[in-house]
Amino acid sequence: MKFVIYAVLVGAAVLEVAGDAIIRTGVRGRGLLFIMLGGLILGGYGVLVNTVPWDFSRLIGVYVAIFALVSVLVGRYIFHEHVPLLTWLGLLLILTGGFIIQLGR
Repeated sequence: MKFVIYAVLVGAAVLEVAGDAIIRTGVRGRGLLFIMLGGLILGGYGVLVNTVPWDFSRLIGVYVAIFALVSVLVGRYIFHEHVPLLTWLGLLLILTGGFIIQLGR
């Protein structure tokens, strides 16, 4: 069951990052259609993430850590951005916080 929950959280993070990237593309010149498509994808993220049957604070606390990881990885490997060392350090702190939230009940 835990694998399914984490798969849902990763899927939600991918949808959120993709929706934001598409909106960003629309705002930077591709137009309203891209902005609207990104908004629909962000709505899908919102529905998907809330299918996890955890308390809201735990859900979003752990999700933020997964989202941060997916965001940095997409920036680095999809958009070919240079990710500074301090960003990796900050990500490590966020992941540690998510791990602590996951353990606490």
